[in-house]
Amino acid sequence: MSEQNEPEDRNDQPVNPLRRELPAEVPAPAPAPPPGPGQTDQERPGQPLTGRQRLVKGLWPPRFTRAQLIVAVLLFGLGFGLAVQVASNSDTDSALRGARQEDLVRILDELDSRTQRLEDEKQGLEKQRQELQSSSDQAAEARKQTAEKERQLGILAGTVAAQGPGITMTVEDTKGTVQADMLLDAIQELRAAGAEAIQVNGVRVVAGSYFTDSDEGVSVDGNKINAPYRFKVIGKPQDLEPALNIPGGVVQTLEKEQATVTVERSGKIVVDALRQAKRPDYSRSSSQ
Repeated sequence: MSEQNEPEDRNDQPVNPLRRELPAEVPAPAPAPPPGPGQTDQERPGQPLTGRQRLVKGLWPPRFTRAQLIVAVLLFGLGFGLAVQVASNSDTDSALRGARQEDLVRILDELDSRTQRLEDEKQGLEKQRQELQSSSDQAAEARKQTAEKERQLGILAGTVAAQGPGITMTVEDTKGTVQADMLLDAIQELRAAGAEAIQVNGVRVVAGSYFTDSDEGVSVDGNKINAPYRFKVIGKPQDLEPALNIPGGVVQTLEKEQATVTVERSGKIVVDALRQAKRPDYSRSSSQ
């Protein structure tokens, strides 16, 4: 009898190494959610951010604290102040840079003269103090110095005549273009240069004097004066004349108005116009 070959169990059959088992069906990945408001395609939840994205996200939108805002305002104010100061210094430097050498020398001499006057005044006050301290009769010395001080104050107040070296300035105004403010500028320049007594056309100029325009002329303290305007000034001539002739100063300003200005030095100028001593209406000595 022929033996029938029974089929062997499949589990006992050898596995073919080239045969691959098909994997079970893998579910398809869920679609990514759409980007939220303010997000780009690369900034989706669940995905790591790049370094550039983190930098942008940290800087924008900006976040400031109150202390940072205060510091920013202070720095802005400081920078603005420095800019204004630099601009002002630049304007002054440019003006001096454009001046001629002789003009710069004249300005420097005027500053030196002012410094010397202040130093002389300081030394005079120190000398008076030493004389009072060393004098055997301090009462007599005090009376002497008081009388001298009274004469000096009388010259400044215009109640006492004065004489000494100085200058005479004459302003010819044939066109009638010279105004009160121009003459007042001349007075201010002369005072700054050390003028001790000033007289204009017979009117004594003191600390409280004022200049106003009037018909066909100028008034000084209510007294009308007409051209030519003649200034008699007591002071150091070497200081007074350069002060009037500085670039853009009194002489150049008057000449632009077609006026003629002449300045003469003299070893003796007499200022004899006087002012009446006026008692103050409200001021009183603090020692009373």
